[in-house]
Amino acid sequence: MPLVALACALSPPMAMAAGRVRLAQAPTVSADAPTTAPIIAANPRLDSLGDLTRMSFDISDATPLRAFALADPDRVVVEMPEVEFRVDANAGRAPAPTSNRAPGRGRKPVDRSAVASAPRAPLAGVVASYRMGLFAPGKSRIVIDLAEPARVVRAAIETDASGARRLVVEMARADRPTFLAEARKAQATAPPPSSPLAPAPTTGKPVIVIDAGHGGVDDGAHAASGAMEKDIVLEFARNLSERLEKTGRYRTVLTRGTDVFIPLGDRVKIAREAGAALFVSVHADMLVDEPQVSGATIYTVSDKASDAQAARFADKENQSDAIAGLDGAEGHDDVADILYDLTRRETRSYSHVFARTLVDYFGEVAKLNKNARRSAGFRVLKAPDVPSVLLELGYLSSDLDSRNLVSGDWRDRVSMAVATAIDAFFKNRGDGAGKLEDAALGLKASFNASARGDSDQADH
Repeated sequence: MPLVALACALSPPMAMAAGRVRLAQAPTVSADAPTTAPIIAANPRLDSLGDLTRMSFDISDATPLRAFALADPDRVVVEMPEVEFRVDANAGRAPAPTSNRAPGRGRKPVDRSAVASAPRAPLAGVVASYRMGLFAPGKSRIVIDLAEPARVVRAAIETDASGARRLVVEMARADRPTFLAEARKAQATAPPPSSPLAPAPTTGKPVIVIDAGHGGVDDGAHAASGAMEKDIVLEFARNLSERLEKTGRYRTVLTRGTDVFIPLGDRVKIAREAGAALFVSVHADMLVDEPQVSGATIYTVSDKASDAQAARFADKENQSDAIAGLDGAEGHDDVADILYDLTRRETRSYSHVFARTLVDYFGEVAKLNKNARRSAGFRVLKAPDVPSVLLELGYLSSDLDSRNLVSGDWRDRVSMAVATAIDAFFKNRGDGAGKLEDAALGLKASFNASARGDSDQADH
């Protein structure tokens, strides 16, 4: 690549073009504070050279890399300090899944959040697809889905005679036992991901935690227009947070305020650490084979899914950690006594009350799915002491929903309806918001007492 072209590709633009990967905003610094130019990666390439597959990016500066394999699903993960990927949003996409329906016009929407379980057809060599983005504050990842077992031969920053740098990852075909051995070794030595936790509440106001799904390296679903789920739900979460804060009745916490990946368990932990009285997770699903399906759906957690579609959606959303290159295994609570069970049941009862309230108010301003209340085993809704719902705003596979989801007017109407539903939920619990805040604190006290009792019994 000519040096002039590379300089243009790596020079910071005045504004990011639509459809490109957008990362977390830098913190505000004083005029006297030193600033560091971001490391920028651009122009991804894939080359198949016999048994060797080579991935490369132009990169503006040297940076340390760590590459390792993970199994089930089979991936190679490249981890590095924060890098700004100036890459087309379609780069690395797997081919669209084959549909049994007659093909429609235009480009098909792509369900990126289902990529971890989809059959793999290679883009090149051993690579089925790849994605990149912010994995945690100060840390980026490239996640490479494998079409067949492979081992990492080399991951390095190369500098050519002209001084141009490239991030290079080379992978070679491997037999299954060799790949699994490498994956086990990487899993045993990988440090746990770190995510910022919300501070404990400092006011008597109920805390509403708003969770924008996906983020960073996990795009979620892609509309045919190129709009990404992670961006749509983040805009909605910010809008709802601002609206609730303006009432003066609530304190809101966003699990993510920028384009960063947050593991599912950390989203739950943020809610619990914040002393949340309510948790609302925001998503925008898609059904590639059923573009006629549209409208919002509100989910609650349950041990058994309400229907097959809810079960499939929960399974897909529960793969978010795997999409980002985490092991994705779900932890299990060791607490199992009567008090814990009563706390969980009471929490779920509050969740169902809010779900019914939200359906009522949402339906007054926007379209609901024909089966607007569903339930399944969503990991992100499993806090035992925080009433929680998942709000599916609509389907990016629907032309109508896709247009609405990127409309500022629609977003304002719907966020107002959600805020009104939250007001009604708290008011109907008794004497205003304080009653439910007291109830939420009671749930937490019951859960903590249950956990302490279980721990005490274990010590004897």
